[in-house]
Order: sequence, then structure tokens, then C-alpha cells
Amino acid sequence: MRAIIPVAGIGSRLKPHTYSTPKVLLNVGGKPILGHILDKLAEEGIRKATFVIGHLGEMIKEYVGRSYSSFRSDFVEQEEMLGLGHAIYKALPTVDEKEIFIILGDTVFDVNLKGVFKNKQSSLGVKEVDDPRRFGVAVTENGFIKKVIEKPQELISRLALVGLYYFSDSEVLAGSLKKLVEKNIRTKDEFQLTDAIQLMIENGARLTTFPVEGWYDCGKPETLLSTNRFLLGRNGKYKKYKNVVVVPPVFIAEDAVVENSVIGPYTTIDKECVVESSIIKNSIVGSNAKVTNALLENSIIGNNTVVKGTYKRLNSGDSSEIEFY
Repeated sequence: MRAIIPVAGIGSRLKPHTYSTPKVLLNVGGKPILGHILDKLAEEGIRKATFVIGHLGEMIKEYVGRSYSSFRSDFVEQEEMLGLGHAIYKALPTVDEKEIFIILGDTVFDVNLKGVFKNKQSSLGVKEVDDPRRFGVAVTENGFIKKVIEKPQELISRLALVGLYYFSDSEVLAGSLKKLVEKNIRTKDEFQLTDAIQLMIENGARLTTFPVEGWYDCGKPETLLSTNRFLLGRNGKYKKYKNVVVVPPVFIAEDAVVENSVIGPYTTIDKECVVESSIIKNSIVGSNAKVTNALLENSIIGNNTVVKGTYKRLNSGDSSEIEFY
């Protein structure tokens, strides 16, 4: 089986961080978002992947090549942001397997996929949500999907598509995607994956759903921090320091320097950081950052950033220098 992972998005809701770092390489719970995804794929026995890259794509290629060299990886570029369906369409030339699994690059998930794959039945991951207007949704009947609709403004279903798509026959999906692109069939000016799936259904394909309770979005600062809290609750890691109080769960990189500080709970301190005389909780501090004499809460500090000062809530981009007087 091959995974297709669209990672071309700019990540506009996470600016200023995504000016200099691809969204999928932002650290959450001790490693980049993409690292959590690839770890899960490896756990499920999937080691072939196509990455659809765009904004800062070379950084993604370098990260995958360095940290996941055991994967057989292909990279295709999506020059224009024309929708998820278009991203998957661009990946089709790399697909040489019958089964494919599509996962969105800003989604951390916790679900057992072995049963889904074992059934050999195309199936989409869903979660019941209160407000489905931000999502594609699935309408089911007798255990099968009757209809999928992208971001409906009227309530027709609360089963949101959460970015996990298993297709037992990639050629059927490929045929629908090619039809969309060749006939220029768009919704909201984009080629939608949901439209391709609806074409499959109308042509007789039978798709089911599988529940995904453990679904964690990383698309906005507040959801990035909430996902960080979840991941640290499962996999916190730190060593003991002199004159430092650690309130678990936290992740502190092995090579980080922490002195005279209180760290946690729910705080990630990335590699090569220096933290001195500070209190930091419910925050993410990027690599090679320096935080001195600061009180930080609900903050995201970019890579190579220097923060000096007093109590604030910060959302600083990479390579910043901030001082409070």
C-alpha cells in the first residue's frame, strides 16, 4: 500500500511561523507534525509514500530523507493551490499499488487502521462534530456512503471527513479525478476530492466509514497547542536539571539548556534551546530559541527566536528578537 500525503499548503492560519517553516514541520509534542504521521504509517506497515509539496517543499524533502530514510518516498510539486482533489491527481503518476491511503499533512490521528485495511473495502474516516460547515461530510445509508458534500451550509450530516481516506482500488479513484480535471469540474473554484468520491459512488462504488475519535487538528495556533497537550500526555520526556522545577507532562530535548526555571505542564522545548530564569507552561518553544527572564503561557515561540522580558502571551515567528521593558 502507498500513502499519499498532501503537504503543499502555505498554512496561512499559522503565520508568522509558516513564513519560514512548512506547517507540517512545526514541532508539536516533541517532533514535527509530519513525524507523528510517518511514525503512525510505519506502525501500520506502510513505508511507501508520495508527498505533494509546494511552499518550502525542499525543507520537507530534506526532513523526510534525513529522518525517514527507510521509507520509499516520492515527491511531486503542486504548483497551484487548486484543491485537495488536484493534489491527489498530481500524485497519481507515482501510484503503482492497488491500495492507497490518503492522509492530510496537518492531521495527527490515533486510530487502529489494521481492521480498516483488512476488510479491503474503501472507507473514509469520520468524526461526529457539532458544526459540520467547515468540513466535507458523509451521508450514510445502510452502512454505506450515499453522498459526500464539501462544506455544506445546511445541516445534512454531522459525520465530518477528518482527512483519512482508504481506497482499495486506486484506479477507480484515479478515473474520477481525471474526469474532474479534464472536464474542469470545480466546486468553489477548486478540484475537490469529495467531488471525485461522489463520482465514484454514482458510478457504483461502495464506500463505508470508520470512526476516528482520536483526531487532532494542527491548523491553527489554539489547535496546535491542544494537540501538543494531547501528545505530551502520552509521550512526555525530560531529564532532571538542577534548580529547575518540571511539572509534567513536558518534552524537553536532550540537548536543551534549562536553568533556574519552571517548565510545564504541557510544554515542548525543542532542540538546542536555552531557557533561563523563566516560567513556561502550555507552550511550544521552537529549536535554537533563547528565552530569558520570561513568563510564558499559551505561547508559540518560533525557531531561532530570542525572548527577554516579562509575562506575555506570544505567537512569534522564526528569527525574531523580542524584549519587554
